Amino acid sequence: MKNSLFNLILKVLFVILLILIAAPIVNMLISLSPGLIKYVVRDKEIVRSILFTLEASLYATLFGFLLGIPAAYLLARNDFWGKGVIEAIVDIPVMFPHSAAGIALLSIYGSRFIFGKIFAFFGIEFVDTALGVILGMFFVSFSYLVNSAKEGFKKVDIHLEYVAQNLGATRFQAFRHVVLPNSFSDILSGMIMMWARGLSEFGAVVILAYHPMTAPVMIYERFTSFGLQYSKPISVIMIYVSLIIFIALRFLQHKITVRDKRKR
Repeated sequence: MKNSLFNLILKVLFVILLILIAAPIVNMLISLSPGLIKYVVRDKEIVRSILFTLEASLYATLFGFLLGIPAAYLLARNDFWGKGVIEAIVDIPVMFPHSAAGIALLSIYGSRFIFGKIFAFFGIEFVDTALGVILGMFFVSFSYLVNSAKEGFKKVDIHLEYVAQNLGATRFQAFRHVVLPNSFSDILSGMIMMWARGLSEFGAVVILAYHPMTAPVMIYERFTSFGLQYSKPISVIMIYVSLIIFIALRFLQHKITVRDKRKR
């Protein structure tokens, strides 16, 4: 009797959770109509904003891969003084408000501040540029990739690397041919989360680089200027685009995970 009551409570709470999360999303999804699609397609500004958002989040994720994978590997394979502090620093951008992240970025990459002046000397600007958008997306989302990749590297037995090196492989070759393939599912999961987080970023981006407009910034701009009617079309399309890509990436990740399990 007690177990039945406990299971009932779990199911009721689970249903409540599903309703709270699914209701707004489903409501947006069912509002898609031929007229709405036609409106979005005709509005070149919306199309340009959506494509730019997808492109910027992809570049941010690739940049995160380039810098995050070495960092994750070092953190996974080494113990050193101050490691906990470094791991905390990696996690900080996820913890504080992203509008604060935008202020932090602007305060150092702005044209009047130290890093901004250094980059400006080489003709690189971050305020109201595509690079600024990518930087904002990267800053608030790279933690997902680093942490996921780190956990993936920890799952790979370090003795496999030693065996590869004893057989003549360099450390890089052991990393490339042993560690990366066996942790790729976790790396891909981190990349998906980083891409998704960057795609949805508003706070840091709107402060550092209001233009060129990403989809979240345009949704905000149209809502505050014209109201719900003009902000809803781009919101609906972004939900559909994000959902399709996210499902495809998760399906790919599942395939890779199943393949890796069969190999083992």
